[in-house]
Amino acid sequence: MSEEKLIVQKYGGTSVKNTERILAVANRIKSHVDDGFRVVAVVSAMGDSTDILVGLALEISGSPDRREMDMLLSTGEQVSVALVTMALHEIGVTAISYTGLQIKMLTTGNFSDARIESISSDKLRESLKNYQVVVVAGFQGVDKEGNITTLGRGGSDTSAVAIASSLDCKDCEIYTDVDGIYTADPRIVKNPLKLKQISYDEMLELSRLGSGILHSRSVEFAKKYNVRLHVRSSFSADVGTFVIPKEEIMEQYVISGVTAKKDEAKVAIYCVQDYPGTAAEIFELMSNEKIYVNMIVQTTALDKETSISFTVLKSDLDKTSKLIESFCSERSLSFKTKKDIAIVSAIGVGMLSSYGVAAKMFRALSNENINIEMISTSEIGISCVIDIEHTELAQKIIHETFLES
Repeated sequence: MSEEKLIVQKYGGTSVKNTERILAVANRIKSHVDDGFRVVAVVSAMGDSTDILVGLALEISGSPDRREMDMLLSTGEQVSVALVTMALHEIGVTAISYTGLQIKMLTTGNFSDARIESISSDKLRESLKNYQVVVVAGFQGVDKEGNITTLGRGGSDTSAVAIASSLDCKDCEIYTDVDGIYTADPRIVKNPLKLKQISYDEMLELSRLGSGILHSRSVEFAKKYNVRLHVRSSFSADVGTFVIPKEEIMEQYVISGVTAKKDEAKVAIYCVQDYPGTAAEIFELMSNEKIYVNMIVQTTALDKETSISFTVLKSDLDKTSKLIESFCSERSLSFKTKKDIAIVSAIGVGMLSSYGVAAKMFRALSNENINIEMISTSEIGISCVIDIEHTELAQKIIHETFLES
């Protein structure tokens, strides 16, 4: 099985939302088979079926057991892979479908947000010798106890890249309802630029900070195992956007993308005694409760007192508030929370060779009277916490400043 004759493809929920689209996907796969390729197709659940299943669970229970939720949600992909395989059979393509359990995709036991630990490629390789197409259920695996697990929303991307790496396949196509990766959300910014290429690091930052095109863990896998990603539309044959190492990028912008995240809340603790270990105590509380913390800002100490601000997912805010309230009451400290925030970010490897990017971005926001509450930077990114009502305006202004002038 030569690498150039093997391709891994992932089809998202919109690509298989109904039987008409499933037949279109089958014909697309057939075109690759006709060109001499062996194909592994990783498939998501049909359209909104995952949301429908979640709704059914919530009609039964206000707080469904996470193990049983994974058992339930994994059925969505099982329906899809069976239907895609049937469609392939109807057009004369030999194919077989598998669940995550059947291909031995071993994960951690963290239900609803499991991490892939290993994949046995033996069954996949054996099947590829006998079948032109292997159709695999994305988003799911099995833990060492034999429990079905799911990888979180967007987990089919990660499944596809992990399978590609296990088969030593260096190319993975991600089919979705958009024709590539743009410098901003086209629903918000008029005429954003479609990128021919983007680096793993840029895509990882964009995914982490609000872009819904690729699952961040899929990009981590791709970078680690040097799998080239091709994000393209399942509705056309046009070339999309390639996600590759930054050393291979031919054309670079100072900013490659502007994105926003509106699912986080801000927590600020005041008058904290500035001594070693305080920050560790606070964030150990978060870690022990498996609360994801994104941005962290500590002010310069004044009279041996400082303030610490950080952001958490809004879904974790109630739990966080209880932990911080207990922490503060024991030390006579005060704290505040704010839900109505957004994190607006500008990402680009071009920052590495440019100066004045932060000043330019902050001035652009200031000119629109948009106040910045927190700032976080990396080599290739600048993120600002702002009031949520300015989210769309901030994205437009940043995009205009760096990509339209």
